Amino acid sequence: MYESLFIDLDDTLWDIHLNGKECLEEVYHDYGYSKYYPTFEDYYKVYMPSNNYLWGLYRQGVIKKEELIVERFLAPVREFGIDDPEYAKNLSDDFLERTTRKTRLVDGTIELLEYLKPRYKMHILSNGFREVQYKKIENSGLRKYFDKIILSEDANINKPHEGMFTYALKNTNSKRNKTIMIGDSWEADIVGAKNSRIDQIWFNPAHLNPDGFEPTYTVDSLLKIIEIL
Repeated sequence: MYESLFIDLDDTLWDIHLNGKECLEEVYHDYGYSKYYPTFEDYYKVYMPSNNYLWGLYRQGVIKKEELIVERFLAPVREFGIDDPEYAKNLSDDFLERTTRKTRLVDGTIELLEYLKPRYKMHILSNGFREVQYKKIENSGLRKYFDKIILSEDANINKPHEGMFTYALKNTNSKRNKTIMIGDSWEADIVGAKNSRIDQIWFNPAHLNPDGFEPTYTVDSLLKIIEIL
């Protein structure tokens, strides 16, 4: 039924939650943030809601990458008198480089890709930043499974915008009705694919409720995708 698979990277294959949290904890200690927040968890509880909000604005095209990477590191410390964009940019560069060295994958990733590789053309479709996504893919052993890496910075537009999916279809020579999107983000991956008339597999380990429509398929573990494809 399908010939091409578009697969999200972060928190679908590469464990951005745990890898990113490890890097943030390193930043917390290395930058002396204990003088602002008694524990790393205190810092994390402030950082993450702001970070998620900013990523939402970025996906919608409301803010640019440069504003996202600066603001997400200034927001938790601005009340302590730190409001220097250059400081935040340097911290962001440090943080992003640290993420490229983390290799923890979501459970079932390699087993699933080994199954899918002989059967389909597979392409990464990600809103992540070019300077880190390629390194993360290489360092975690994922590159050999994918024909193309399609990033929002290449398309100059982010998931969930239909233009990102149209760009991906064109640049991978994929047919809309022979392609399925696999991803964890309801908004970016599933709504985006639905609006682009592409079937979807929602990777939903948290058992969240769909909003407005039922995806083509829903799974709570990656290995259950084998039963579909």
